[in-house]
Amino acid sequence: MQTSLAKPKDNNWPKVYSEQLFHITEVMVTDVASPPVAARIYAYSNLAAYLITKESGKGFKYNDILDQSYLAKQNWDISETRISSPEFAAIYAMLKVGEAIMPSGYLLKEKQAEWIKIATKQKVISKKEVQAHIAFAEAVASKVMDIAKKDGYLQLSTLTRYSPQEGEGFWYPTPPAYIAAVEPEWKTIKPFFITNLTNYSPAPMAPFDMTDGSSFHNQLMEVYTTTNELSDEQKLIANFWDCNPFKVEFSGHMAIGVKKISPGGHWIGITGIAAQKAKLSFQETAFIHALVGMTLHDAFISCWKAKYETDRIRPETVINQKMDQRWRPLLQTPPFPEYTSGHSVISRASAVILTGYFGDNFEFIDSSETYFGLPERPFPSFLYASEEAAISRLYGGIHFRDAIEEGVKQGEKIGDMIWEKVGK
Repeated sequence: MQTSLAKPKDNNWPKVYSEQLFHITEVMVTDVASPPVAARIYAYSNLAAYLITKESGKGFKYNDILDQSYLAKQNWDISETRISSPEFAAIYAMLKVGEAIMPSGYLLKEKQAEWIKIATKQKVISKKEVQAHIAFAEAVASKVMDIAKKDGYLQLSTLTRYSPQEGEGFWYPTPPAYIAAVEPEWKTIKPFFITNLTNYSPAPMAPFDMTDGSSFHNQLMEVYTTTNELSDEQKLIANFWDCNPFKVEFSGHMAIGVKKISPGGHWIGITGIAAQKAKLSFQETAFIHALVGMTLHDAFISCWKAKYETDRIRPETVINQKMDQRWRPLLQTPPFPEYTSGHSVISRASAVILTGYFGDNFEFIDSSETYFGLPERPFPSFLYASEEAAISRLYGGIHFRDAIEEGVKQGEKIGDMIWEKVGK
């Protein structure tokens, strides 16, 4: 992806913003950030950009995001520094948070230097103002990281390690790499908007029961039958929404990680595409990216709580054990329990937010994964895209239907709650 050289007067700030944010996505892919970790990174990096835009005094179309979150009473203690380009400072702060919050964040130092060159060359900011703007951006990024350090993430490594349960119906590592369970204690991370996670728990899943005619067995047979009879379009849909950063391919004895964006990264990409189509101002671009990022964060916490409380087996494990040892799903099974479907939860939550902001029938062409070799795909609305993302998990052979359908309901409830707070 080439860095834009658009001037401020070109009114293409959404494109500039999306391209600079994509540098953070690239580092996430390098680090193989898990889906919930990626959402956390998007939340805090975009929060920094939003905070600077807010401090600049520019108004927003909807309610202040922070006033609706647990950060409402946070004293940011940001200096009264007057800056001429909140746009420059906001993007710089976003990249600084990315640097601080990711293992390979140091790779963003080069992108920060490039951003300075771009901004001065295009007269976004004068050279004599750069240092003052950088100091302000770094101060805000530091404040955001102070918040991030208190959300429970740093304590995860001290918690009890997960071990697969004995007995039928429980999750177990899957082929080909048999990766250990990812982020089993993510429910301990602090959400921005959700005050009681139990209020967003899904309905009970179908109990493990291999009896003919049971709900579980019917769903298992649906996965097996569907994946054995996939149309080309269904295969395309499954692959388009794969978004599995843990995909591994083997060549002889060599394991090769396949670069893929996370589910949250896909919806952040869609957010940027919509912002560009709507020709949003810089402040509104920062607003909607921060809101989607923070929504993704909360949705993953809720979903991961359900996953590890239910600890449900994946279709691949059951089919291999009980029906067909050689069967493999179209998509590689991700390394965490099955119920509910993460993509179903976060796609619906994101779609509800984007629909509230941009409208019911906002058509767009999703090009967010062309960088990773996937074609563009047109959608008539965000909700339609979220429905396709959800059913893709059945086509891919990695989820049962109740995990998909209840995941959609879970995501919708979260999205509705957040939009009710921010959009009214």
